[in-house]
Amino acid sequence: MLVILVPVIFALIGFGVDLGRLYLIRGELKTAANAMALAAAQQLIGTDEALSRATEMALLTLDQGAGVGNRYNFGMLQLGQSTGLLASEVPQPAYYATLEAAASGDESATQAGGSEARYVRVTVNAEAPLIFWGLLSLGAERKTLVRAQAVAGISAPLCTACGIEPIAIAAPNAEDPVHFGFTPNTKYTFAYSCTGPPGPTGLGAATQVISYVLLDHYNAQAETLADEQTQLYRIGAQGLLPSTDTALSCLSINQEKQIWTNATPRACNQIVVSQVTSFLCGLTTRFSWETPEACAGVPEVESLAGVYMPDTDLTDLDDYAAYTGNARRVITVAVVDQIQNTSAMIVLGFRQFLVEPNPDDVTINPSDRYGRFAALYIGYPVPVRQGRFDGCTVAAGPGKVVLHQ
Repeated sequence: MLVILVPVIFALIGFGVDLGRLYLIRGELKTAANAMALAAAQQLIGTDEALSRATEMALLTLDQGAGVGNRYNFGMLQLGQSTGLLASEVPQPAYYATLEAAASGDESATQAGGSEARYVRVTVNAEAPLIFWGLLSLGAERKTLVRAQAVAGISAPLCTACGIEPIAIAAPNAEDPVHFGFTPNTKYTFAYSCTGPPGPTGLGAATQVISYVLLDHYNAQAETLADEQTQLYRIGAQGLLPSTDTALSCLSINQEKQIWTNATPRACNQIVVSQVTSFLCGLTTRFSWETPEACAGVPEVESLAGVYMPDTDLTDLDDYAAYTGNARRVITVAVVDQIQNTSAMIVLGFRQFLVEPNPDDVTINPSDRYGRFAALYIGYPVPVRQGRFDGCTVAAGPGKVVLHQ
């Protein structure tokens, strides 16, 4: 009976100890794969350089330079390293244009280039030690392979987008569900809406002029950096500010919006209001650490200017695929039905532009009398920081990064 029961006892102990350890290791590997996939997906912005940046950010989640990288086996072993007995492998992330290809697990599925990639698949393999099962024939090597996989990518189009720029532009063609009449890789001049002559002209090669307005997201209850000009500066620098009130930090499709109260359009022979200038001052932080002279009147501007990091690519581009920056110059704006009637603007969707430097300059001019800046239409390749899907039915538009598998 003892001879018969010993292997049975060891098998039962193995279920209690070794199997539990295997599940623990698998959970740690899954956490690492999830972190890698989400970090990589954030960099899928539709450019040729996106994949190299995505891979770099994925591997950064395993870096132990600060001692906080993902590990396994009770957090003792570094992924991608060998201990002599145990080894782990972190293959390069694989990138795909469709969720079906990414989630299929088919290694032969065609991968996508940087401008088409929307999803990433990460697979992590590691050997786990066996204690009691190692005494049985099935565990003769005293270790077994554990694998975890994660798929992350861009979600379906958002109905509510948070942290975007509160700019409203009218759709040239509201019946076009993909681009609303805008042409990809075409430069446009954004000019603040005004009435009468002389109207604004285009900046350099951006000959087509788009009228825009600022939507009212002033937080009257703010206690820190509460001045209106300061809020507009921060919004220009980073998009809508975080708030417990989603009406202040988010925009929704089919929502009716109003123009910023103190930024109503003027006659074209007048200079834009200071609120527009403050917003443009914030926009300049995406190009340079320096504070333009026109921005000196913004409260706290000197202390705020050093907070925002400029884009890593400041070049004037004709093709978005060639962009190598970190998406700081990308703005997500609301496309509305019209902006002539300031009491009833209905948000139709969200689209994205790459802000360009002014001709013969490396930034934009916040003191421009028309509030102008140039921007390249890019569609909607860059994921939005946060948002929701409920509340509308749209076939196209920016999404956010989500974990699919």
